[in-house]
Amino acid sequence: MNTLVVYATKHGTTGKCASMLEKKLEGKVQLHNLKEGKAPQLDQYSKVIIGGSIYAGRIQKEVSEFCSQNINELKNKKLGLFICCMSDDNIDKQLTDSFPQELLNCSIAKEGFGGELLLSKMNFFERFIIKMVSKAKVKEKGNDSKVDINKDNSMILHQNIEKFAGSINNA
Repeated sequence: MNTLVVYATKHGTTGKCASMLEKKLEGKVQLHNLKEGKAPQLDQYSKVIIGGSIYAGRIQKEVSEFCSQNINELKNKKLGLFICCMSDDNIDKQLTDSFPQELLNCSIAKEGFGGELLLSKMNFFERFIIKMVSKAKVKEKGNDSKVDINKDNSMILHQNIEKFAGSINNA
């Protein structure tokens, strides 16, 4: 059984997670970054996994467009959906906001893989927004953040990738 993992990544974390996932999946697996061109034809794959990162509460437009353009074909595949984001709050809501309900209903695996805050890869505006959001969260919730906004941080949830791969492999 062939598996296609399509994703979009801005600073590389979703691509890194897709590669980690690829190593845990059985059979032939092809990775495709939607930012590097159109995805391969879906008819040669029995399983399709779709992933993207969340920025300002939204998944990349390439992921949304891929889902919309292929929704009927995707509903007939063994389907997995994942997101990468730094906040582990409201993963279910973020998944629901990121993917069409029809695909969520028929997916065999849905998961949040955590994320990375890669300040070294961000432009000035992105770093400014991160710092403003962090300050607002500290005011709202107190200073219980696990994230240091002055350096790169990795909070990839390896156990979630492992669990997701198990669900796909057993489908």
